[in-house]
Amino acid sequence: MTQNFDLIVLGVGMAAVSAANKCAAAGWSVAVVDELPYGGTCALRGCDPKKMLRRGAEIIDAARLMRGKGIEAGDLKIDWADLMAFKRSFTDAMPDKIEGGLDKNGVSTFHGPARFLNENTVEIDGETRLQGRHILIATGAKPRPLEFTGAAHVIDSTAFLELEALPRRILFVGGGYISFEFAHIAVRAGSAVQIVQRGERPLKGFDPDLVDRLVARGREAGVAVTTRTDLTSVERSGDGYTVHVETDGKPATFAADLVVHGAGRVAAIDRLDLAAAGVEAGKDGIRVDRHLKSVSNPAVYAAGDAADTDGPPLTPVAVAEGKVAASNMLKGDHATADYRGVPSVVFTIPELARVGMLESEAREQGRNIRVAYNDTSGWYSNLRVGEICAATKILIDADNDEILGAHLLGPEYAEIVNFCGLAMRLGLKTRDLKSMIAAYPSVGADLGSML
Repeated sequence: MTQNFDLIVLGVGMAAVSAANKCAAAGWSVAVVDELPYGGTCALRGCDPKKMLRRGAEIIDAARLMRGKGIEAGDLKIDWADLMAFKRSFTDAMPDKIEGGLDKNGVSTFHGPARFLNENTVEIDGETRLQGRHILIATGAKPRPLEFTGAAHVIDSTAFLELEALPRRILFVGGGYISFEFAHIAVRAGSAVQIVQRGERPLKGFDPDLVDRLVARGREAGVAVTTRTDLTSVERSGDGYTVHVETDGKPATFAADLVVHGAGRVAAIDRLDLAAAGVEAGKDGIRVDRHLKSVSNPAVYAAGDAADTDGPPLTPVAVAEGKVAASNMLKGDHATADYRGVPSVVFTIPELARVGMLESEAREQGRNIRVAYNDTSGWYSNLRVGEICAATKILIDADNDEILGAHLLGPEYAEIVNFCGLAMRLGLKTRDLKSMIAAYPSVGADLGSML
């Protein structure tokens, strides 16, 4: 028997939950389906559990920075099993909590792999059939397939977040968010850490001057980064692995006890049988118009990492897109996502944040910019915690005094970048921000000087 709904949502991550609840609140019959535990990447396998583990690394690093300044760190160390239990105190409760919230809001919940049978019907696990007036694809992303010999020996970020013990030597493949964030945790937990990056620069979406500072800071902590290096194979070697690479065409090897995939993610849509529904997709996800509706099937919308949009692959963007898609399904296509002033942060130690243009992008566009660059390592807010690696670069339109981009490296600067993003969304001038009377001494009080 086929069950009918106004809306079927594929996936139960943050984009999916925001859309499902919005449509259910409007009186629609809504169903959600996911083969994984409810919560999506952010709550269960990404942002939130990562930050729980990072807390342990923060404590270790903070104590070391204050050594000789009144703090004797002694034998302070991370107990990995206890830290993982701390992480699970959050993640274990989330699937039931999310499903309970959906149930309370009148959303029908289903579990299992889903695939399209036709333009508006999906089948779950080869058994249950659901038909919807609208279908939202919000299945998120998954690790990019690796094609070198021995790729089966490499674990992904999900498996890393479930490790019962941390190996002594860890090699991370790829120089993006995942590798850097996990590397900065692992090295403070006592592992020897190596990042292998194929391109010239790691963290290529961030300001290169600040990335260089972060790489140097990580090197001091024990995070080695090798660039211009292709990984060619991974093979078993005793209890560990031998990782074969080529750097500038010259072969070399690394020894590791664990190899972790941090080489990017792709839309998790390959198992949906999109062709059966006439849904077009490309390498960046479901092809949608500006209202997040499929360009080839008007019954289908997509949001979050599964959709090919201008939005960066971030949880807050997924939530916003889910709400936009829901609004368009409820009221007709009228809403579009606003991606102005969306910040992104690499939660290394210290953290690296960005919002808006890179300096190179602003110059390529011929913008008349003023670059406000500051080495903030000696400023009071960083002196207080002993941090010696901190800097900011803010790009200001010299013609209208608005922020074009902000790039920040330092403790708690993820909070500062939110101010900059809000200013960009609201069209505030830097003089507006400099006139703010901030709480002192707080990190936010530094913003005026940063400008």
